[in-house]
Amino acid sequence: MTAADGERWGITILPMPFFIDGKSYLEGQNLSSEEFFRLQEKGAKITTSQPVVGDLIDVWERALNEADDLVYIPMSAGLSGSYETAKLLAKEYGGRVQVVNNYRISATQKASALRAAELRDDGWDAAAIREQLEKEAGDATIYLAVNDLTYLKKGGRITPAVAAIGSVLNIKPVLKIPEGRIDMFAKTRGMKKAHQVMVEALKKELEDRFAGKEMEVHTAYTGTAEQGEEWRRYIQDIFPGNVVTANILPLSIAAHTGSGAVGVGCVAKARNPEYSLIS
Repeated sequence: MTAADGERWGITILPMPFFIDGKSYLEGQNLSSEEFFRLQEKGAKITTSQPVVGDLIDVWERALNEADDLVYIPMSAGLSGSYETAKLLAKEYGGRVQVVNNYRISATQKASALRAAELRDDGWDAAAIREQLEKEAGDATIYLAVNDLTYLKKGGRITPAVAAIGSVLNIKPVLKIPEGRIDMFAKTRGMKKAHQVMVEALKKELEDRFAGKEMEVHTAYTGTAEQGEEWRRYIQDIFPGNVVTANILPLSIAAHTGSGAVGVGCVAKARNPEYSLIS
């Protein structure tokens, strides 16, 4: 979600911090995705971090000066310690801060923020919004294909031996992000096959798990906007009944995948079109 998105819907965005070769950066503020990938490809040491507690408190305090309560939607607890930290801090606010754990990232997390804004504008209080978002947590799924095994190896998600063999055999892992974790779903030979596996897996979920529900299909990517648009068009052709959007993955995910990763997933269709990802 961009700053412009946040301003439009009354949502405050807290950037994720990074350390690259020991220097601190904030995603979307003093670190663009282009610069991130340039440094990553040069072999820079990259570590991710939670939002600084002081920054989080400042955002909350400003919001609570203008409102009775607030909803905070951190990155999934399965991918970051942000949720646990925020949950602990929220205890000091006597219920005025409601911290959501609904296992979302990227486009699905943005959809949650828009859903929260919709409910807020309909008059719901923060506690009711949190409860509803967590009730709807399962109404989304994401698949992700990784083009370069280097960063999965660096992050300890695969061994050096597996990475070496995979590179020789052109193995491309397909990951699934259930309940906000990154799990191995399949191993394919080449990105074309990985694309096919993701599409077939998503089609099956739409037919089975999400049968009878109105779902939107969206894409995610790491790398350039041109790469993202090419992938979006590919998926749009496969799902012509949808208006597919391209969503850049957060750099906290890109740190593990590198550039050139692509994803496809679905999320429950917005009840009110004004709060849709395609609005």
